[in-house]
Amino acid sequence: MERINTYEMFLEQEGIPVIRDYSIPDLMEVPLKPWARKGGLGAYINLVGAGGVIDAYLCEIPPGKALEPQKHMFDELIYILSGYGATSVWVKGGPKQSFEWHEGSLFAIPLNASHQHFNGRSDKPVRYIGLTKAPVFMTLFNDLEYIFNSDHVFSSRYSGEEGYFSAKGNLIKTDDKFANPKIWESNFVPDCNTFTLVNDPKRGGFSNNAHFEFAGGIMSAHISEFPGGTYMKAHWHGPGAHLLCLSGEGYELMWPLESGLTAKGVERLKIDWKKGSIFSPPDRWFHQHFSTGKEPTKLLAFHGTRSLKYKPLGSDYGGVAGARKSIKHGGLQIEYADEDPEIRRLFQEELGKTGVSWKMSKFFS
Repeated sequence: MERINTYEMFLEQEGIPVIRDYSIPDLMEVPLKPWARKGGLGAYINLVGAGGVIDAYLCEIPPGKALEPQKHMFDELIYILSGYGATSVWVKGGPKQSFEWHEGSLFAIPLNASHQHFNGRSDKPVRYIGLTKAPVFMTLFNDLEYIFNSDHVFSSRYSGEEGYFSAKGNLIKTDDKFANPKIWESNFVPDCNTFTLVNDPKRGGFSNNAHFEFAGGIMSAHISEFPGGTYMKAHWHGPGAHLLCLSGEGYELMWPLESGLTAKGVERLKIDWKKGSIFSPPDRWFHQHFSTGKEPTKLLAFHGTRSLKYKPLGSDYGGVAGARKSIKHGGLQIEYADEDPEIRRLFQEELGKTGVSWKMSKFFS
């Protein structure tokens, strides 16, 4: 008997390219194909690190056009890569709401809510990236008719409340059991490039951070920013995280957890990134961010299994604060004092290529 993978069957039906790799150097350069279901152009992104718990896609809205109305039984986050326009959202029995967005905007589509995207310009296309839980939901139900045509309204998440997609959000008071120093609950972030971040000393001393909880859903996101000439501590976690570079330049080093703190016996995977690059660390792989440009690096991370509001199924690998605790004390992070000296040597070599000064002296004698 042949085993059925409903999600892979769905991808074949969509009729657009599917990219499978560790990373994509520039999302703006990815060629797209006509997408009948959406009414625009598109391509799916199935990175190795997605691990079947999340997927991504690129979509382009032609100048002055609108996509077809959509409704689906899976969570979705959307980031606008270029252009500006508007989105309308509605559920059965509720009013239609519309909000405007532009490059840098981030928002969530409430579960099973009808929605439609519009390009506000007549001369240039809009391009956006969507991150979804489609692989999980399709595999769970194995029924695409239910996924796309259910009339159930998740009123506890969204029922047409006025101002639901305004820029207003709530700062969540928290304590050390949560990983991020700033947790913002909202459904619409107008501009990730200007959103106010706060210092995150546990990630290396140079990082600023903010975490987002969206639309009562199980997907979340966070932004990390750190200056050129610095790098963050290596850590590991489960699959699904996708990191999009919003500004700056640098690279990522990744290696399997089982090879240990010093990557014994394996060659670390090095991924260069710049604005528009996206990458995804595989399940249980150490990964480490290095900023080599004159402009600070800003990374937007999407998570399919890291909502702080809801506990995940299975192991959460030490809890939400584990990524900021030393691996020697039950956490997931390698402290600078415990890392392989080769890490620093390579970073200094890379800085020599960009002419950016080394700013890590306070951590090393």
